[in-house]
Amino acid sequence: MMLKKQSHLLSFSLAILISLLYSTTTTLSQLSPAAAPIQPTLPSPTTPAASPKPLVPSLPESPSDSTPDTTAVDIVGILRKAKSFNVLLRLMKTTQLINQLNSQLLTTKTGGLTILAPDDSAFSELKAGFLNSLSDGQKLELLQFHVISDYVSSSNFDILTNPVRTLAGAKPGKVELNVVSYGGSVNISTGEVNTTISGIIYTDKHLAIYKVGKVLLPMDFFSVAKAPKKGPALAPEPSALTPKAEKQKPLSPDSSDSSQAKPSNDNSSTVKINAYGKWISFFLGAVMLTSFSA
Repeated sequence: MMLKKQSHLLSFSLAILISLLYSTTTTLSQLSPAAAPIQPTLPSPTTPAASPKPLVPSLPESPSDSTPDTTAVDIVGILRKAKSFNVLLRLMKTTQLINQLNSQLLTTKTGGLTILAPDDSAFSELKAGFLNSLSDGQKLELLQFHVISDYVSSSNFDILTNPVRTLAGAKPGKVELNVVSYGGSVNISTGEVNTTISGIIYTDKHLAIYKVGKVLLPMDFFSVAKAPKKGPALAPEPSALTPKAEKQKPLSPDSSDSSQAKPSNDNSSTVKINAYGKWISFFLGAVMLTSFSA
């Protein structure tokens, strides 16, 4: 009887143990996350080559070279937004250069324009009354001298060929712009003015506007040199036909007074004529006396 009870108790215990093990296994399988599927390894993308480092620093409001291209660029609006370019804007309007630039940008398909823009402080460094002394044609030439007839990015100034051609045309020795880039800076020389590019105002695929420290004055405005001062007059060289002056013989101390007393040739001839007149008068008088006595 006791053995039956122990066997029933043992089987009941085994049943409870099996049920506990089953419930524990089910709970653990629910709590464990599903294994993530294995993804194939993709090759890492290649890093694009770095673009050339700009030679010109960017201003705080300057866009980068990746600025999207637009069909119509408002040069006046760009300079107004950059501020401190009021004198340049006024000259562009009075000379109507702004119309020429806008039409050239609209019609160009390759190339473009590069504007070297002096700010108001650069114009204030000019001699007082200089701009007013220029004619309308000279003002237009002055502004055209600040526009390179091609697009030059901030990293390509070192490949330009001097003298750089501008809208002012080719006038050797008068309207020449020389650009030299070294040491991370771009220097500009006109023969009268030396300055540097201090920053980028605007740039896209066809138009670049850079700030320069001085107004670029062409040599053409200073071609009329001042007349040289007259030096002391030189004595004329003696001509071969001019008779040489006779050398004066040295005079002795005793003959100095006698030389002053000597009559000239004219005086000696006069004395001779007077002597002949006396002899003639004496002869005529003798003849007359003889005739009277006879």
